[in-house]
Amino acid sequence: MSQSSASNFSGTRAIAFCAAVLVGTEFLPVSLLTPMAQDFGVTEGQAGQAVAISGLFAVITSLTISKATAGWDRKHVVAGLMAALVLSCLMVALAPSFAMLMAGRAVLGVAVGGFWSFSTAVTMRLVAPADVPRSLAMIGAAVAVSTTVAAPVASTLGDWIGWRGTFLVAAPLGGLALGWLWWTLPALPSGPHRGTGSLGLLARPQVALANLAALLAFMGQFVVFTYVRPLLEGVSGFSVPALSGVLLVMGLSGVVGSWWVGGALKRSLFRPLVVLPGLMAVVALGLVFAATSQPAVVGLFLAWGFLAASAPIGWGLWLSRALPQETEAGGGLQVAAIQTAIALGSLTGGLVLDAAGWQASIAMGAGVLMLASGAAAVTALQFRRAK
Repeated sequence: MSQSSASNFSGTRAIAFCAAVLVGTEFLPVSLLTPMAQDFGVTEGQAGQAVAISGLFAVITSLTISKATAGWDRKHVVAGLMAALVLSCLMVALAPSFAMLMAGRAVLGVAVGGFWSFSTAVTMRLVAPADVPRSLAMIGAAVAVSTTVAAPVASTLGDWIGWRGTFLVAAPLGGLALGWLWWTLPALPSGPHRGTGSLGLLARPQVALANLAALLAFMGQFVVFTYVRPLLEGVSGFSVPALSGVLLVMGLSGVVGSWWVGGALKRSLFRPLVVLPGLMAVVALGLVFAATSQPAVVGLFLAWGFLAASAPIGWGLWLSRALPQETEAGGGLQVAAIQTAIALGSLTGGLVLDAAGWQASIAMGAGVLMLASGAAAVTALQFRRAK
């Protein structure tokens, strides 16, 4: 897989915009669950499966798409995935039944899993090796912005034009992303298929360790983050508008953290991956002891947003250096690990929250983050031995 001698940052910006649209669309139902459930006569829990099914299909796609599209121009593949996003939005917006809505969300899962599997590999071919950290940071910042604004924007649009109208608005955004991608990306012929596929890479100790570390990092984050609203409202005493303000500040801090970690990773690949999950664990424990102090909570969430930017960018950069000839298969494996981590984190965090309270839930998240730090340290040793 060849890399550019002159960096194509216009193409990288297009990839970043596509990532932002994908992330925003994936989590649209979170802000629209109530009207969607009412429209189809299902419970909100059933409507929430519209998020779960996209995650399931993302995992399946991420593990199979590299081999399934061997020999295809990667520009055409990524453009096709963005077209699938547009189709998904239209299917959901016009769905006459709940089954059709779920089918539309399954199509989105294919787009999400496939896009993230190829994103690092395509970025490596657009820019010079020295610019890969900067480019991955650009994508991470776009995702942080999307994560910050998607929920409040979707909620507002849902009030104005209904949940179907909100998905109809998302469709042309996907079309814009598709057009930008097509205009800026050069032809990216597929190289010869190498290796044993995504799951076969787990036979290599360094790959298995790295994916375990990434899984633990994301799982620890989502054990804590999925249930921050009960903490902020019920314990810290924030009103709903103030809560939205805290989440907005945290998201903006994540944008800053994305740019900072890009520079830090240029100096050292593994130091941020080892140190920052440990610092996040400290921040999480700080919430346990300072949850009743609103100024302290705001400061802790500022730190959390800044530090949380490290995992997707850092492990994407590890992928580009550890598996330069098998980045697509490795990317698929990494996407599967991350999607599994999000599901495990949300599930176990909720179970512990119900059984033992919010302190135990956050403490468990902190423990998982410390394990992620340790797994990253072992991965670093294995990486150095391999080199």
